[in-house]
Amino acid sequence: MTVSSPLVRAIGAPPIPAARAWAARYRGQAGPAIDLTQAVPGYPPHPDLLAKLAEAAGTRAGASYGDIFGDEALRAALAGDLSRRYGAAFSAEQVSITAGCNLAFGMAMTAIAEPGAAVMLPAPWYFNHEMALRMQGVGVVPLPCRAEVGFVPDVEEAARLITPAVRAIVLVTPNNPTGAVYSPEVIAAFAKLCRARGLWLVLDETYRDFLPGEAAPHSLFSDPDWGEYVVHLYSFSKAYCVPGHRVGAIACGGALREQLAKVLDTMQICPPRAAQTALTWAVEGLRDWREGNKAIMAGRAAAFARVMAGVNDWQVDALGGYFAYLRLPEGAPDAMAAAEILASERGLMGLPGPFFGPGQERHIRLAFANAEEAAIALVPERLAGGLGGALESGD
Repeated sequence: MTVSSPLVRAIGAPPIPAARAWAARYRGQAGPAIDLTQAVPGYPPHPDLLAKLAEAAGTRAGASYGDIFGDEALRAALAGDLSRRYGAAFSAEQVSITAGCNLAFGMAMTAIAEPGAAVMLPAPWYFNHEMALRMQGVGVVPLPCRAEVGFVPDVEEAARLITPAVRAIVLVTPNNPTGAVYSPEVIAAFAKLCRARGLWLVLDETYRDFLPGEAAPHSLFSDPDWGEYVVHLYSFSKAYCVPGHRVGAIACGGALREQLAKVLDTMQICPPRAAQTALTWAVEGLRDWREGNKAIMAGRAAAFARVMAGVNDWQVDALGGYFAYLRLPEGAPDAMAAAEILASERGLMGLPGPFFGPGQERHIRLAFANAEEAAIALVPERLAGGLGGALESGD
């Protein structure tokens, strides 16, 4: 008997469990394990948010079905937050709440791209994006991003690579896996390309709450017609430290939202109710706390850059958001073998570049946001010992 779809069988195993299986062989010889595999906030949720989650979970409403698009109160709260962040007017009717941002992406793609169509993903890519597309029978057109330009995609190259099958271009900024932050000009150029070619620009801004400063990440939403060609994805997981509650969002125009309603109703019926209730309060109630967390993440990014500046051979090719993307030293094994050695022998868990697409054999992603600065300070010695002394610390 065939045990699964051939589309699913053709996809590799989930990367994070695979990397943690290597770490299961670690016996503590280098000290406590440091898990930098997954983008998890390295601090707890606010205690008032936990209290509100517990309270909402104990209500009858929290156990009931809700609106297909998500509770109106949270949609309105997020619309207000988007309006402030981007200096543009959003309404609750443009927002759909989802059971996490991974599902937001999958459902948006279901509405946009039919089996046999294709979507352009900058490579390296977030592996769950590629997996979700292939499970749906949608092809992936890689857009190579290169270390020498900070892994920022090139719009002219994208224009050359578009085929008749392509329905959308996906951008993730700040980027997962590289941490690269795309400038407003780059984002605007991709939006212009998509509009000219009749494509959707799917903009995943899961990590936008950790961008420095208060300036809008881009100006796309100042165009009153943005909903005709832009889809915005957001996650509450990182900013509010609630990844286990699975709450994300899609902002899009009315024509796409009308079709998206069919997908939402089929794939999730409604997003989690208790979490929506608590987050409705948190959008405004925890604004200052969120700003404090942004400062914490900026401190960890600065600490990572500082400790790696004293290291020879390893090169930080990109850093931002939650991530650092490291180039392996000359003479070191390729990324899959190197990541296994680091996890099983040195207790440093990261994800090898090939999990993020083709041409990444010389890179490893470390999610430094998971770790306090004391643990970050240990990374250079773990890198040095993990590859048989191929790396030496500088003065």
